[in-house]
Amino acid sequence: MDPRLELDLDLDRWNCQWINGEKVTEAPGSMTVYNPATGEAVGRVPRGDGEAAVRAVDAASHALPGWGRLTAVQRAAFLNQWADRIERERDELARLMSREQGKPFAEAAGELEGSAQFIRWYAEEGKRVYGETIPGSRPNQRIMVWRQPVGVVGMITPWNFPAAMIIRKAAPALAAGCTIVVKPASQTPLIAVALFQLLMDTGIPSGVANLVTGSASAISDVFLSDSRVRKISFTGSTEVGKSIMERAAAGLKRLSLELGGIAPVIVFPDADVELAAESIVSNKFENCGQVCNGINVIYAHEAIRKELSERITAQTRMLRVGLGDEPDVDIGPLIDREAMLRVDRLVADAKAKGASIQTGGYRLMEEKYAHGHFYAPTVLTDVNEEMDVMKEEVFGPVAPIVSFAEEDEVIVRCNATPYGLAAYVFTRDVSRVYRMCEQLEFGMIAVNGTSLSVPQAPFGGIKESGTGREGGHHGLDDFLELKYINLNVEGKGG
Repeated sequence: MDPRLELDLDLDRWNCQWINGEKVTEAPGSMTVYNPATGEAVGRVPRGDGEAAVRAVDAASHALPGWGRLTAVQRAAFLNQWADRIERERDELARLMSREQGKPFAEAAGELEGSAQFIRWYAEEGKRVYGETIPGSRPNQRIMVWRQPVGVVGMITPWNFPAAMIIRKAAPALAAGCTIVVKPASQTPLIAVALFQLLMDTGIPSGVANLVTGSASAISDVFLSDSRVRKISFTGSTEVGKSIMERAAAGLKRLSLELGGIAPVIVFPDADVELAAESIVSNKFENCGQVCNGINVIYAHEAIRKELSERITAQTRMLRVGLGDEPDVDIGPLIDREAMLRVDRLVADAKAKGASIQTGGYRLMEEKYAHGHFYAPTVLTDVNEEMDVMKEEVFGPVAPIVSFAEEDEVIVRCNATPYGLAAYVFTRDVSRVYRMCEQLEFGMIAVNGTSLSVPQAPFGGIKESGTGREGGHHGLDDFLELKYINLNVEGKGG
């Protein structure tokens, strides 16, 4: 099916917030959303403020007892209906996401399919919130441990995966019995509004799920200052994450923080070089390189550096850059002009310090690219540690390749970063696999592949890449509190 359709020119179709189960359109102003591929306006949303956030927290707090008292099976029914609606509306949602975020239609559709799977997984996992019975220290003592919802959760989501990142937070929270207030990224609020429309269509009780668009500072201030918000889940930069952690300390709020990362991939001489090259290109250029666990630096053993570089370069040259609604497009635009200029700066710095550009290395500005934020997929060789591209999270379509000689050497180089989100290793040596996984200081490691995000596994980092996990039963645990019950039984019984 060709996804290209006439653009919906009704800029106000998604112009609302969702508070207490109702569409809310009034706000101090509005925000216009622009297509990063064309520069055209594709929608508007209310510029909500602290007052809207307080109303949303009011609603979530009021709805919390009733939602928490429902059985896990009852909550799962709402979640599964939400997944059903997302799957039915997948193509329309994908076109909307492609227009406001820029990613190709096929990528957007895949993100929505994965989101529905995530919802279904947590709909089932929520039924397995088991407690414990612990043997007592005295004959009449009974010890129990219950797991109960944390409470109201404030969620701040990014623009790079605007559907998946809402779902990855909302699904486990709702399954656990929490109520939520979501603040989506200002660049991509339309898909958030559309997803909430589908959630409201399930008949979920009013106030359980709320969405506030607008001022990030005003809304986050409410999340951080209101004592009824017991947990905050944030995905974004390490700098902002640190600020949230500092301010959340005043209220001892629970936190889940998925922050920045400089992800290495290490290719050893015994690896399947063809598989490594294909996997690296697939990961590196997904979503125009705007992926938190996307590869930042490629470490190629000196014995296979030339072959790997040539394979990566050849495959990168085959990638097709274009508008998201064009068929057979592999890469769309960067999210905005600032992101494009940042990538351009990193490449210029690398070139000035001796890097060789094997392909790309320039902005795309002619014809259909003229009004967007496009950058040619780029491969750099002869890269060294002095270049900014080795020190900063690239978050763009640039693949720097460096060589190494020894296993111990590359471990030290990879660990010499404050970040620790993801790392990738290609080798056929089983002993080396264990050594690398034990010594690399990263929260996630993939071996002989570059795909990490699945519903049943804990996604997240260590060090300055964050705290907490999304996915798996670990992701559900982040929305549950432990309650210890010490029951003393009277009498001898009959």
